[in-house]
Amino acid sequence: MYNLLIKQFFRSKTVWLAFGIIMVLGILSIGTGKQFVIQKEEAIAKTIEKQEEHIKRQVKLHENHIGLLLYYLKFSFINPVEPLSAISIGQSDLNSHIQNVKILNLEGQKYDTDLVNPMRLQVGNLDLSFLIIFLFPLVIIALNFNVLSEEIEKGTWKMVTLQGISPFKFLIMKLGIRILFICLVLGVLFLLSKLILDIPFNTDFINIIIISYLYIFFWFSLCFFVILLRKSSNTNAITLLASWLLLVVFLPVLVNNYIINKYPVDEAFTMTIKQRDEYHKRWDTDKKETMDKFYKHYPQFKKYKLQEEGFSWLWYYAMQQMGDDESQHEKEDMYSKIKNREQLSSQIAQFFPPLQVQLAMNTIANTSLTNHVDFLNETTNFHEKIRLQFYPKIFENQKASAVNWEVYKPEFFISTANFSWIKNILPMTLITIVLIGFAVFRNFRYFN
Repeated sequence: MYNLLIKQFFRSKTVWLAFGIIMVLGILSIGTGKQFVIQKEEAIAKTIEKQEEHIKRQVKLHENHIGLLLYYLKFSFINPVEPLSAISIGQSDLNSHIQNVKILNLEGQKYDTDLVNPMRLQVGNLDLSFLIIFLFPLVIIALNFNVLSEEIEKGTWKMVTLQGISPFKFLIMKLGIRILFICLVLGVLFLLSKLILDIPFNTDFINIIIISYLYIFFWFSLCFFVILLRKSSNTNAITLLASWLLLVVFLPVLVNNYIINKYPVDEAFTMTIKQRDEYHKRWDTDKKETMDKFYKHYPQFKKYKLQEEGFSWLWYYAMQQMGDDESQHEKEDMYSKIKNREQLSSQIAQFFPPLQVQLAMNTIANTSLTNHVDFLNETTNFHEKIRLQFYPKIFENQKASAVNWEVYKPEFFISTANFSWIKNILPMTLITIVLIGFAVFRNFRYFN
């Protein structure tokens, strides 16, 4: 019987059509991810090379004016690209992963990003996570919506029951073949991803595999629940497609709009304007007021006194510092709201597997918005470290030749993202178990 069901399954044109579509789009998605990672890695390699050339050129041009030299010098801070980002690109195509910063006011420099075709950003990327979240459920629906109803409509279900075969066992056998088929196809795609993208077989990769298979099982459990309602094939198809539209398309948009309206980030515009205004108005403000605020921020620099006449680099960099200091409150409020958005998204997503899987994959691959905010915060620390190294040299008007420029290489951000099994895997597992359990309990008498 089992061999007969397998032959019947693979004779279906729907199966081979689904297999062909998945494999073609799967290879395209892996290629898209590969191209994305290569572009980012090339940009990082060029950044490392160009910073060394940039420093040598500027030092040669401004050897006797270290204050002017530091006005031009840029130092790179890099958020490295993980191979797993090729599977789940997330928001890393929108956010810059390289920060080239001067020791001038920082907030105006943080949000410079790469030039990218806006039409491409609007369409998005066909990565493997997109394929798993959007396409695999449709294939599962196409293979399962008429597993039981077709037998009833053709009159073959009575023959199954008359032959003494357990109806429940027969149904499980048919579903098991489809589960095995989808799992093997997904396994092939993950194997190709590992080989083509050179992904190390580590805990993060295993977590993505596990959560992907749990997501697949969720959709099979939903199909199992619907087909055991014992409705017609058309009703099953409409119900499952409506579920797909609700869970994969409609609810994410609804949740996104709700979160945006709940935590509007008005501070982004206010912060940009304020940091620019605070810097520019210092040209017309009493220098003593600027210096008093600067000394309050950095009491260790009180020993450097402002010269009475002429231009002073001490005052100029103190003025630059004011742009960041006066916009600090808006920056903290903005980052706090972004964090709140991410936390609320995670809480809501626990009840909706497609959202949960997308957020979880982005977290594991370090392509989430939280990762980018952490990178920007660490950029602030990097910028502050560079400032504190060079402020004394500028204020003492040291020669550029007195600085060992060889030590100033691009630095890399180390992510501390923490993937939680309980928050990301347990809710979806429980939903899957509840769907299967309720379907079996409701039809217990029917199969006995």
